[in-house]
Amino acid sequence: MQAPSMWRHTLTFFPQFLAALKERAESDSTVTVIGASDGRLVVPLVAAGYRVIAIERDPIALHGGEVQLPGDRTGHAMGLIDRLKREGFYDRVQVVEDDFLETGPATTRCDAVWTSCSWHYSANHHQPLSEFVNRMQRLVRPGGLFGAEFMMPITQRHHMLEHYTSPERLRQYFIGDWDVLLTLRTNEFSEQAHVGQLQDHTHRMGLLLAARASTPS
Repeated sequence: MQAPSMWRHTLTFFPQFLAALKERAESDSTVTVIGASDGRLVVPLVAAGYRVIAIERDPIALHGGEVQLPGDRTGHAMGLIDRLKREGFYDRVQVVEDDFLETGPATTRCDAVWTSCSWHYSANHHQPLSEFVNRMQRLVRPGGLFGAEFMMPITQRHHMLEHYTSPERLRQYFIGDWDVLLTLRTNEFSEQAHVGQLQDHTHRMGLLLAARASTPS
């Protein structure tokens, strides 16, 4: 039996991104996923016919290994690479094992870029949020799609960190050649303990989808 994703029970706005992608891009377009993790959202993109560039820095997410589970248990997590091989998708994914914020500028733009709850992690706070967003934007070709779901602030500590943001605050980065297509937000909701967050916890999440103009304005 195939090992399930470590993040299979967590909420995601990915269906909204996929619907916009199907509406705006060819079926064999290239999508870059920033923070690909163990492939939870990479596999459905490949299954839908897209070519994927998967960028991930965590060796366990990439190669699998022992992880701490809720209830003071440990278990083995399947990594992205083994998951792709089991699905027969390995040849359709370019896996980049690197820190997205430390890599050089991309030489080839893609048709869409997506990230899921990546920039709020403390490991990504060594660069301002604007740099993270700007690097993602630079990957998107004219006419392409940008998609990001992200954690919104709940506690006072969160309000002091720009990496816990909101759709309204993100809009300031999408002027000129960008058109914001959709923003969504949740109310506070409870989520069960999972890998990386070993106690039940409360979240707020947001989504921003934007399209780059086909020609510069």
